[in-house]
Amino acid sequence: MTIESKSDLAGMRAVGKLVAQALREMQNAARPGMTTEQLDMVGARFCRKRGARSAPQLTYDFPGFNCISVNDEVVHGVPGSRVLRPGDVLKIDVTAELDGYIADSAVTIVIPPVTASARHLADCARVAFDRAMTVAAEGVRISELGRAVEAEVLEWGHAVIHDMCGHGVGRALHEQPSVPNFFSPFTPGHLQEGLVIALEPIIAASATEVFEDDDGWTIRTVNGCHAAHFEHTIVIQNGRAEILTAA
Repeated sequence: MTIESKSDLAGMRAVGKLVAQALREMQNAARPGMTTEQLDMVGARFCRKRGARSAPQLTYDFPGFNCISVNDEVVHGVPGSRVLRPGDVLKIDVTAELDGYIADSAVTIVIPPVTASARHLADCARVAFDRAMTVAAEGVRISELGRAVEAEVLEWGHAVIHDMCGHGVGRALHEQPSVPNFFSPFTPGHLQEGLVIALEPIIAASATEVFEDDDGWTIRTVNGCHAAHFEHTIVIQNGRAEILTAA
C-alpha cells in the first residue's frame, strides 16, 4: 500500500508494533520440548487479546495463526505436533491484521545449544536485511534492495533462495511490488514516498532449489540444508525507510 493520510501511518505503526511484540513473546517462549503448535498459540493469544487477527488465515485459510518453520523448512511451516529440539534453526513469521492494516515480520533463532554454523546462517539473514536498509530510500530502484541482500549473503558464503521474494503489504497480505532478494535489471519499480513493503531476506546455507511439502504449505530445501529468514515491514517516510515492526 501507499500511505495516503496520517491515519494510514498511525494504523500501520500500530499493527507494526503489535507484530513486533507478538514476535518477541514467541521468541521468549521458544524452548526445547515445546511443539510448534504450542509456540503458535503464544502468538495467537497475544494478538487476539489485542483485537488482531491472523492475516494468513484471513487471506489463505492457513491452518495456523503464525508460520513456524524449522531447519530445512524455509517458510510457511504449519504449526503442529513437531517438538522443538536443541540446535533447531527456528523461523517465526508473524503477520497480523489490526483495524484493516497488516504488518509482517520474521526472525530466525536457534534453540540452544547454538552451533557456530547455525548462528552464522541466522546472523547472515539479519545482516543482509541491514545492508539493504542502507540503500532503502525514496527514488531508489527496488532492484537495488536485492543487489544489497545478495551481495551480503554471498560474502557470508550462503545463498539467496530466488523463489521467495519480499512484497508490498498493508491493506492486503501480498501486494505489489515484488521485492526480490537478488539483483535483476528487469525488476520494475522504485521506492516512493509512502510505499509500504515487507523486506525479507530468505536464504539457505548452500545453493538449493525448494519444493512444497505434502502438507500443501511448507516450503523446504531440496538438498536438506538449513534455511534462515529475517523480515520487517518498512515504509518510505520523509525520503527514508522507517521500520514499522521494530521491537
